[in-house]
Amino acid sequence: MKQARLNRLFNPRTGRCFDVALDHGFFNEASFLAGIENLPRAIEILAEAAPDAIQLTVGQAPHLQRLPQRPKPALVLRTDVANVYGSNLPRALFSRIIEDAVLQAVRLDASCVVVNLFRIPEQPEVTDQCIQNILRLKPQCDHYGVPLMIEPLVFQPNAKAGGYMVDGDPAKIIPLVRQAVELGADIIKADPTDDVSIYHKVIETAGGIPVLVRGGSKAPEAEILARTEGLLKQGAAGIVYGRNIIQHPKPAAITRALMAVVHDGASVADALKHLTA
Repeated sequence: MKQARLNRLFNPRTGRCFDVALDHGFFNEASFLAGIENLPRAIEILAEAAPDAIQLTVGQAPHLQRLPQRPKPALVLRTDVANVYGSNLPRALFSRIIEDAVLQAVRLDASCVVVNLFRIPEQPEVTDQCIQNILRLKPQCDHYGVPLMIEPLVFQPNAKAGGYMVDGDPAKIIPLVRQAVELGADIIKADPTDDVSIYHKVIETAGGIPVLVRGGSKAPEAEILARTEGLLKQGAAGIVYGRNIIQHPKPAAITRALMAVVHDGASVADALKHLTA
């Protein structure tokens, strides 16, 4: 049943989740591999730091699940592959889910599956593909008792932003989050708004569905910790960070620092001590 898997994903003491995303290699972008060139080693280092979950693809998830460690981060399985992230986009964009996605997740003992819901300027066909992906996954998730995490992701125009640059406009994020909830999300993974102080409006539109906040582009340590603290105070159920972890000089230490903020209510100053310990 879904609740059993949700219990593995969300910390029972706080009801929050810190998911570290390591699924970047799925998207055929060389720059995304920084920090995860040796993915088995990256997984091992992060698993020792003990985040609540690690997000991986079907080809790399076995590296986590083979670890004999107990307890171990829960597996969040990425189910869709896309070609929408490059600075020079190809002629045709796509988003495709893997075959038998939820059954593969069950075989891999995943606690959750994640799928994108893109809103890309002048690319309605990609949004259509994302919705079709979700419509296929939802009944499978309900059948097998696997929580469905939907990732509403609003892009800036590629010509303006030059590649994978998200749009933090709440007027675009909020309706896309609501659409994801209406499509049956059990968990939402959404970008922060440009004005972080109004993120509670994103939480509100999710209607009780837990919202995990994406990390976005790289930021200084104090900034990312302070932003995390502010988002949690507004009701976010946790975070999903990737590059701010895997491209950090001390990925295990920044993981522990963020875990202190998420689960212990640590101040930014106290959390930063994990980086000098």
